[in-house]
Amino acid sequence: MNTLMEYNTTREMMFIPEYGRNIQRMIQYICTIEDREKRTLAAKFIVNIMAQMHPGVKESSDFKHKLWDHLFIISDFKLDVDAPYPPPPPLSLSTKPEHLSYHDKEIEFKHYGKNIALMIEKVSQLEEGAKKDALITAIANHMKKSYLSWNRESVNDELIEQHLKVLSKDGLKLHQDFRFAHTNDILAQNQKRKPFRQGPERNFNKPGFPKQNFNNPRGRNKPQ
Repeated sequence: MNTLMEYNTTREMMFIPEYGRNIQRMIQYICTIEDREKRTLAAKFIVNIMAQMHPGVKESSDFKHKLWDHLFIISDFKLDVDAPYPPPPPLSLSTKPEHLSYHDKEIEFKHYGKNIALMIEKVSQLEEGAKKDALITAIANHMKKSYLSWNRESVNDELIEQHLKVLSKDGLKLHQDFRFAHTNDILAQNQKRKPFRQGPERNFNKPGFPKQNFNNPRGRNKPQ
């Protein structure tokens, strides 16, 4: 008996492929149930199955609502049951998300980043005092750190101070006793934060492993 193989490309479109074709067929079937009470019970049963198929969805606070929304979507909004949540409007699937607006301000010194410029703007609005001086100190040293990650060959403390004046529009000034963190200290700190990747260890003292004579240039054992 010859049977024709059925390919997915010839089957009907799946509304939400993550749930599989059998779930879609079950939902299509309960749409044909005439008794509304039985139809509602069958819908609740399928929702529970959908929750078991994707246990990760339970981490969200409104996971039940999402499952019922998916149920209505898979039914092509043809399912009419007494659901705990109203079905989503069909037009919600074709609605485009709102356009994200980006800042239109040019970054004066891109190697410092946008966040530094925002921090400088906020600190400039603070009243004079020890808190503001501490923030200025932190910002100045962070600017030097950012500059070193961009150019490690040369860095000038006077240049960093000049950039701070430009970014703050002369609103922030370093204390006369202020001293930048030393370049070597910053580089050493950055080096410590890099993850150390170590290759697999070789146990030369392990039984059965030939002992190596490292005094021998060729790495061979001298005859005993």
